[in-house]
Amino acid sequence: MRDVIIIGGGLAGLVNSILLTRTGLDVLLIEKKSYPFHRVCGEYISNEVMPFLRRNGLYPDDFEPASIKQFSLSAISGKQASVPLSMGGFGISRFQFDQFLYEKALQSGVEFALSQSVDHVSREGQHFVVSYGNGQSASSTLVIGAHGKRSKIDKQLNRPFIEKRSPFIGVKYHVKTDFPKDLIALHNFPGGYCGISKVENDTYNVCYLSRTQNLKAFGSISEMEMAVLYQNPRLKELFENSDFLFDAPEVINEISFEKKETVSNSILMSGDSAGLITPLCGNGMAMAIHSAKILSEVIISQRRNDGFGLAAIEKEYAQKWKQQFAGRLWVGRQSQNLFGTHFTSNIGVGLVGGLPFLAKRIIAQTHGRPF
Repeated sequence: MRDVIIIGGGLAGLVNSILLTRTGLDVLLIEKKSYPFHRVCGEYISNEVMPFLRRNGLYPDDFEPASIKQFSLSAISGKQASVPLSMGGFGISRFQFDQFLYEKALQSGVEFALSQSVDHVSREGQHFVVSYGNGQSASSTLVIGAHGKRSKIDKQLNRPFIEKRSPFIGVKYHVKTDFPKDLIALHNFPGGYCGISKVENDTYNVCYLSRTQNLKAFGSISEMEMAVLYQNPRLKELFENSDFLFDAPEVINEISFEKKETVSNSILMSGDSAGLITPLCGNGMAMAIHSAKILSEVIISQRRNDGFGLAAIEKEYAQKWKQQFAGRLWVGRQSQNLFGTHFTSNIGVGLVGGLPFLAKRIIAQTHGRPF
C-alpha cells in the first residue's frame, strides 16, 4: 500500500512527487510517456515561482533559462504595441525542464512507472486501486490527478467539461530565428493567436492556439498557417524567416477552458487537471507549480494532524485552490475575448499602446504574487 499515486508527470505531478517524497511519503508516479519529451506549451514561466523553485533546489540554473522582461501584442493587421512586464519571467523548454524535475524526483526517492497509461481508478473502502499498463495495479491512500488538459480518466470520472466539445487546437514548434531575447510576443490571426519567446540554447518557442474550424477549412496545418496565420504580416515574416527544428509540429486537440472540479470522486486534481488558464495569459506553468505546492502542503499538514483525513484534505485544498486561482482564471477567460478578430485585436493593441497602466493591471490580475 502506497501513500500517494500520482497520475501524470508534468510540472504539477513532478513537483507534487518531489515535495511529498521529501517528507518521507511513499509515492508512485505513472506517466504515459518516457522522459525527455516535448509538450504543447508556451514555455514561459512567471517569476512568481522563482523564490519557491530556488528554495527547494528546483530552479534549472544549468540550462540558463531566458530572462523575459518585455511584452508585445500585434493585431491581425500587424499593428503592434509593447509594455514592460512588471514581474517578468523566464523561458525554458518542457523537454529540458521536465527532464530536470524528473531527475530531481528520482534523487528524492520517487518511484516511476513510465510509458504506462492509467486505465481505471476505483475507491475500495479506505484506499484507491489504480489500474495501468498491461494489467498492472497499485493501491494507495491518496490519488493525485495531474494528467493535464484532458485524459481518458476524465471520461471515466464523468467530469462535466469532457462532454463539451472544444473548438480549439494547440500547435508548437521550436525555431532558430532573429528575435529579441527578452521579449514575449503575442500575434493575433483570425480565430486565434500565436506566442513567441526564447527558451534555452538560442532556441525560440512558437506556440499558437487556433479554432478547429480553421484546420477543417484548409485540411492541413501548413495550409492553414499560410492561409490564416499569414494574414498577420508579423507571423508571415516569422514563419518564412525561421529555421524550424522539429520534423513535424507538436499538436493537441480539444483544449478546454471550461471550469473543472478541484476534487473529483476524491481524486485530488493538480495543475491543468484542476483548471486551465488561457494561453494568452502566459501563466499556466506557474499555476501548475503553485497548485502542486498548495496540494502537497495540505497533504503534509493533514497527515501530521490526523493521518490522511481525506475529507479534510479535500475541503482545505478546494478552498485554497479557489482562493488562489479562481479570480485569475476568470480574468483570463474575459481577456480572451480581445483576441482572434480584426476588431477586438485592434482594441487590444490600442489598450496596450494607449493605456499601458491598465494593460499592466490586467496582466497582473492573471498572475500571482511571488511565493
